[in-house]
Amino acid sequence: MKRWLLWVPLAAFVVLVIVVALNLRPTDTTVRSRLVGKPLPAFTLAASVPGKPGLSDAAFRDGKPKLLNVFASWCVPCLAEAPKLLRLKEAGADIRAVAIRDRSADVQRFLAENGDPYAAIGDDPTSQVQLALGSSGVPETFVIDGKGIIRAQHIGDIRDSDVPELLRALEAAR
Repeated sequence: MKRWLLWVPLAAFVVLVIVVALNLRPTDTTVRSRLVGKPLPAFTLAASVPGKPGLSDAAFRDGKPKLLNVFASWCVPCLAEAPKLLRLKEAGADIRAVAIRDRSADVQRFLAENGDPYAAIGDDPTSQVQLALGSSGVPETFVIDGKGIIRAQHIGDIRDSDVPELLRALEAAR
């Protein structure tokens, strides 16, 4: 009987390690913006590419809902979502963009190769606007109502199944 008691501390330790390990796994690693339901932060960005306007928060207060896409030419998921953004534009979505830590020539090449769904693209070379939005990476897309209020956030690249959802969110933001 005494030999069996020697194993009790080891068994308790193993059970403790298993319980701690199971509780340390994150259940959701998505970083959501705390600005959903709040106004866009004030910003003014220079144009990222020639021939297309820059971007400011004022552009989102004209009474019409818009999508704000945070992207970069060097971002592989941004490349994957490019055709979906074109579909959204064809369906009537007004899409504005913030180019993160990018060069004008690279953005121009990206748009030439993958299509250009954007009405305006602001240059955010230090990610200040991206961080102010509460965006944790690229790509991310925000639904902004006509008063400049962030109504929804889509994290990651837009997939085929997300297009109708974003169109519904735009309609709900009217």
